[in-house]
Amino acid sequence: MAKPAEKGQVNISNDVLADMVGFAVMECYGIVGMANPNLKAGVTQLLSRDKLAKGVVVESEADVVSVQLYVVVEYGTNLAEVSRNLVDRVRYVLENYAQVNVDQIGVHIQDIHIDAKA
Repeated sequence: MAKPAEKGQVNISNDVLADMVGFAVMECYGIVGMANPNLKAGVTQLLSRDKLAKGVVVESEADVVSVQLYVVVEYGTNLAEVSRNLVDRVRYVLENYAQVNVDQIGVHIQDIHIDAKA
């Protein structure tokens, strides 16, 4: 007779969650990139793809996670709609892929990108 599977515990670091969130954010319409949460003299630094997690602040308490996103948005997009899409996408990724409970997701629009070609 087969022995029942033992239940265990999986711990996911906040850095891994931040990486997951960073890639999920970049899939959203209207997002140009992630920004550093620490503005220096009002200058926004667009982060490269290998540093997306630096635009995400993840705080965990007990079994609940709070996320703050620092993003750069494309000019001409509806900021409220982009923010709602971000929140929905990030919540979906964290709850379904990482199996964590999400308390709060804050969206901080650090800059608006204007395409020089237009």
